[in-house]
Amino acid sequence: MMELSDQKLFYYSLIALYLISPLTYIPLRFLQAPYGKHNRSGWGPTISPPVAWVLMESPSLILPLLVLPFGRHSKDPKALILLAPYITHYIHRTCIYPLKIHNNQRKDKPEERGFPLSIAMMGFGFNVLNAYLQVRWVSHYKEDYGDGGDGGWSWVRYGGGLVVFGLGMWLNIWADRVLVGLKRVGGGRGYKVPRGGWFEMVSCPNYLGEIVEWIGWSVMTWSWVGLGFLIYTCANLVPRARAHHKWYLEKFGEDYPKNRKAVIPYLY
Repeated sequence: MMELSDQKLFYYSLIALYLISPLTYIPLRFLQAPYGKHNRSGWGPTISPPVAWVLMESPSLILPLLVLPFGRHSKDPKALILLAPYITHYIHRTCIYPLKIHNNQRKDKPEERGFPLSIAMMGFGFNVLNAYLQVRWVSHYKEDYGDGGDGGWSWVRYGGGLVVFGLGMWLNIWADRVLVGLKRVGGGRGYKVPRGGWFEMVSCPNYLGEIVEWIGWSVMTWSWVGLGFLIYTCANLVPRARAHHKWYLEKFGEDYPKNRKAVIPYLY
């Protein structure tokens, strides 16, 4: 009876993941989440941006500890190998990235704008849903970790996806480091045009990197949960990248390179 209940929870959660993608994409075409470049009042109390990032991303580190031990594959080394890139991403996003923001803030002006608590809680809720799905599938609902067959383990697929994931994570971390470092230039006074590397091709290589990461994850998992996460990532980040690109063009005018795209080189 408990197993049936868990199956229902899992599949209803999977349906929810696919439903919230268009429900995220459509509003973000017209109204951006009010943090960072798009910060504005009217969204309730705010908290420190580093604290907000830790709060939002923490379910992706906590839930694996709670969910993994109860999966039928919990002791299979291949399940742990498959989950490792996902955990690695969220160690960086939950622990290292907020620390970088914090270290940068100490050099900025005290009027550093806060992060709306309401947006942080929305991010927290999504990560509870998504972390449960990704970890539960890897640790329990994946059909087989044998060496072949449909639904089985494939070292070729895992290796190829891991390479894509690693390249995306490198790009994401590199771009974030450039953006955080820009705030130190000139004493942290305002925004500046990011230059060099992938910034010469797109306005948001950090978002491109994250999209590439989850392309790799969807290949590694070869699952509906991995694909659902990729679709949601695109629904969330592509319109935000478009808004960032428009913001740069409006703020810097002729000083902003006109040949850059928003997030996909040469296309968009």
